[in-house]
Amino acid sequence: MRFKDKIVLITGSSRGIGRATAIAFAQEGAKVVVNYVKNKEAGEKTVAEIKNLGTDAIAIQADVASENDVKRMVKEAIQKFGAIDVLVNNAGIVWDIPIFTKTVEQWERTLRVNLIGAFLCAKYVVSHMKDRVGASILNISSTNGIDSLSPESTDYDASKAGMISMTKNLAQSLAPNIRVNSIAPGWVDTEINKDLSKDVVESETQKIALGRWGRPEEIAKAALFLCSEDASFITGSVLVVDGGYQ
Repeated sequence: MRFKDKIVLITGSSRGIGRATAIAFAQEGAKVVVNYVKNKEAGEKTVAEIKNLGTDAIAIQADVASENDVKRMVKEAIQKFGAIDVLVNNAGIVWDIPIFTKTVEQWERTLRVNLIGAFLCAKYVVSHMKDRVGASILNISSTNGIDSLSPESTDYDASKAGMISMTKNLAQSLAPNIRVNSIAPGWVDTEINKDLSKDVVESETQKIALGRWGRPEEIAKAALFLCSEDASFITGSVLVVDGGYQ
């Protein structure tokens, strides 16, 4: 087990990619801090699944856009487990609506959750992981942060591009004790994409070389790799996991 008795905090881990990642780390022996913002039932369900795998977990409510919430979440995690070895910044939101119908409040919320939230989590976790062997931070960005022509998700794209930039800067700032990397998923079959029209789904699928959307578990496997000792000489990198999207 690659993460036996390691402590992993994953934001937005009651559903989707975050949940799959939490389960994957638990299968490798990790103790997991499951974060959710609203759905306590989903958070507790994820915890129950992890405990059924023979390891430990705790569900903590926190809005990563709130500095006070993040500080409380980290404090509760430390009280429970005593340290943090891995931080996965996964929490994210998106509004797919025409660019000029978006309000300033929607822009600010997107940036606060997707980008500032990741910064806040890193800021308050670092002091608890700097002396841990193999400590790692992973930011879940998106291919939208690399190359996107999606005016309806301009704010989302900007936040994900910011995550990639922050990844590279944090990697330099926290080396050599803490590695920092990012995954840029393409289209993944998760709840965040459930409202897309059938036409959009079909047209986007045609652009993927592998002919299908990704599964949350496939992103989770990439996360395990980048946070493990198998990637011990990788930091400041962005791993694209998009099925060959063109």
